[in-house]
This record gives sequence, structure tokens and C-alpha cells, in this order.
Amino acid sequence: MTKTYKFVYAMILFLYIFQIARNVDANFECKSTNDCPKSVLRVWRCINNYCRPVRMKKIHNTM
Repeated sequence: MTKTYKFVYAMILFLYIFQIARNVDANFECKSTNDCPKSVLRVWRCINNYCRPVRMKKIHNTM
């Protein structure tokens, strides 16, 4: 009986993680790039009236 409770508890936690992960990428509406959030980790651009993260070019040091 306790194994069943542990299994159900683990499944609830497992499915809850996927529910949270699905809602992480909220779209921000924008009219220009200035409307997008500022971040150190990502560069945001206004594409099709939604803020989208854009990849930054990697800078290679050649010494």
C-alpha cells in the first residue's frame, strides 16, 4: 500500500515539473526592440511583434 502512495506521489511531482516547464517561455508583445526585456544572459529582439531571444555571436580570442 505504501509503495502505491509513493508511486502516485512521485508521478504527481514528475508531471508537475512538466507543467511548470511548459509555461516558462511566455511571449512578450512588442512594437520595437526597446519594448523587450533587458538581460545579461540573452539578447532580445522584436520579431513579428513578439520578443524573441537571439543568439549572440561568439568571440574567439586568437592569441
